[in-house]
Amino acid sequence: MALYVQALKSSSEVGSSSIDQIQSQKAPTTGLGFTGLAPLDASRLTFTHTANSRAVPLSNSPEVLSGETCTDHMITCQWTASGGWLAPELKPYGPLSLMPTSSSLHYAIQCFEGLKLYRGFDGRLRLFRPFRNAVRMLDSAKRISLPSFRPEEWVKLVAKLCAVDGPKWLPKERSGHFLYIRPTLISNDPSLSVKRPAKALFYIVISCLPAVDEREKGLRLLASQADMVRAWPGGFGYVKLGANYGPSMLAGDEAKKKGFEQILWLFRNENGIREVTEAGASNFMLVWRTREGRLQLATAPLDRQIFLDGITRRSILDLARERLSGDSDGGEGGEKIEIKERRLSMDDIVAACEEDRIVEAFAVGTSYFVSPVSLIQYGEKALEIPMVEGSTGVYARLFKAWLKAIMYGLEKHDWAYLVDSKE
Repeated sequence: MALYVQALKSSSEVGSSSIDQIQSQKAPTTGLGFTGLAPLDASRLTFTHTANSRAVPLSNSPEVLSGETCTDHMITCQWTASGGWLAPELKPYGPLSLMPTSSSLHYAIQCFEGLKLYRGFDGRLRLFRPFRNAVRMLDSAKRISLPSFRPEEWVKLVAKLCAVDGPKWLPKERSGHFLYIRPTLISNDPSLSVKRPAKALFYIVISCLPAVDEREKGLRLLASQADMVRAWPGGFGYVKLGANYGPSMLAGDEAKKKGFEQILWLFRNENGIREVTEAGASNFMLVWRTREGRLQLATAPLDRQIFLDGITRRSILDLARERLSGDSDGGEGGEKIEIKERRLSMDDIVAACEEDRIVEAFAVGTSYFVSPVSLIQYGEKALEIPMVEGSTGVYARLFKAWLKAIMYGLEKHDWAYLVDSKE
């Protein structure tokens, strides 16, 4: 499995041609969790279209703000330990049927992904680096004892649902907008025994969600208390499991009651030093000057596997290395910058604030996209973070603009995956 996943990670991410390239590679059937069993196969997808098509809500309407509105259809696919993956079904959106003893309800045997469908300014529908999501979900499934799958089949199923519901729910007149896609894999094994599940359900829904990255005053972050931690080495913070999210909501609610948008999660290392890991469920990035005067983009490294390998984080690092470092000219107001994946302690950040070396900071992820940070409350210290352009900093603006250009078709790029919607 490791070799196959590594091949996917290093492959080109061209939209239409990427899937052809990866399809041409014969994936091994051993070590992927379905030896001798039926693999996940998008070509077997059956279609049952809804007879009760619903109205598409207006942008930022109460229906969208609630996060409860999904498109007309969903895809489901059953897996059994005795037979492997059954034929996936595209069918009307509606309730799932689970027995009360399903182990996902008792032992949190579930994982999920989050990505977006974008309506480009050229009228085309696009996904952004979907193979990254597929491989990450494969890692999550392995960690939580759920069945494996071929990532290219996962991507094809996501694209097929987007092709069916995208034209209506994200029409061409809504260029520059998105829908949120939630692929999910759960155990539906009706057993209270604490064991690897013998049944699982993979499903995909598409939801209408508002953009949450536009804030005039920036994000206000409350540093987590010393007796609270979101993830730890040897745990599962590096994969996208439901068990990572529920326990963090209490701290998030407390932060909001105090006037903050999110928790800045800290981790006390082996030397007792408190290090930054995540901002809410997003990655945290900082632009500052070192004491030697070098401009640096810094973010915590992945080596301890205590937070998610965010696709937005990875993309920003890739773009920064390509366009803001080495032989690049900095472009569009951005000075050349050193990129550093390094441990960030709160002591370092406090010192940089006191010495006026902080340039800007931002939280990045699928939901928050690129959200500038204006303040970090660390104990009694209120650390003000510059936003030199009013509602943003220079680098948050640059990264957001570069990513949007790819997502919405203003720049041709290998990361964009075109959805064939036959409009």
